[in-house]
Amino acid sequence: MNKVFIAPGRYVQGRNALHQAGVLVGALGQRVMTLWDAQVKGIVGETLLASLHGAGLDVEDVVFNGDSTRAEAARVAQLIRDKKVDVIMGVGGGKTLDTAKAAAAAAGVKVVTCPTVASNDSPTSSFTVWYDEQGNCTGFESWGTNPALVLVDTQVIAQAPVRTFVAGMGDALSTALEAEACFKARGPNLAGGTATMAARTLARLCYDILMEHGLEAKRAVENKIVTPAVENVVEANVLLSGLGFESCGCATAHMVANCLPSFPECHGLMHGHEVGFGIITQLCLDDDMPVERIYRIVDFEIAIGLPVTFADLGLPGVTRERLARIGEICAGPGSLCENHPFPVTADDIVNAMIAADALGEERKRLLKP
Repeated sequence: MNKVFIAPGRYVQGRNALHQAGVLVGALGQRVMTLWDAQVKGIVGETLLASLHGAGLDVEDVVFNGDSTRAEAARVAQLIRDKKVDVIMGVGGGKTLDTAKAAAAAAGVKVVTCPTVASNDSPTSSFTVWYDEQGNCTGFESWGTNPALVLVDTQVIAQAPVRTFVAGMGDALSTALEAEACFKARGPNLAGGTATMAARTLARLCYDILMEHGLEAKRAVENKIVTPAVENVVEANVLLSGLGFESCGCATAHMVANCLPSFPECHGLMHGHEVGFGIITQLCLDDDMPVERIYRIVDFEIAIGLPVTFADLGLPGVTRERLARIGEICAGPGSLCENHPFPVTADDIVNAMIAADALGEERKRLLKP
């Protein structure tokens, strides 16, 4: 199998980067569609539209209906065709961006992603994560090409709720751990091949940045300021995590995370929060993970506020019987849990989830002042 590395056409990150949107997007096309919800438009609309109009671009304004469903993507794709748009610009969170990517692929136009939160690595990837109308994750799909431009304004990111920033660190923290599992298993990445040395190095860099700067960056975002630590962690959350997961591969951390939305109690969580618990599950599943490293990762998750127990997920006292469904899905054909150098059964997953909860509880007790 060939080594394959994929990436967006251009990545631009910085304080007040939105002011450059007109020039950057104008290099891709003349007629631009903005896809965003009312809240996001209220935050960045004036700045973004001024930049686009200032560059002489024609702008079609479309309201995102709230979830990355196939129906929503089809609706937006039809609007692209009807309005004869050259470029669609998804502005907001991961579901808005994922819908823009799907609609762009269906309509055959370029896509620009402009995240207003650093809550996941969707902005750089070729993938859409699909949900149904009840908010359940139903799978994911690659469009074969990454966004033409990723535009990240760190001043906007720093104004967003801290929980979104923490969720992004949860999603990013899994990148190196899942990359390691895939490499040991010689498993495929999500780019149609196996990992390059470059991808593995970027995944490890993502982990190192989070462990070194994550807590400091969270404090800065709590005060709504941009510091070098914030810039570093935004790059880890958005760029390095995106490159790493797509060109290295995913494993149990994401498989468990993708199953958790099937519990109604977890619908208030963001994807990265669910990945945070999935990471600990994977650590408890792995038969070749040093205990000291496990403790360091769990303690870091506690320090930044990621869920480490069933109670943190909104599932206190969850029974083994309810968890069994997650175990069955994770052990099923085509599961990301196949990307380990050992077989994974349904019981293994349930046992690892229970062990993760117990570990989280214990580390919380030990760290309590």
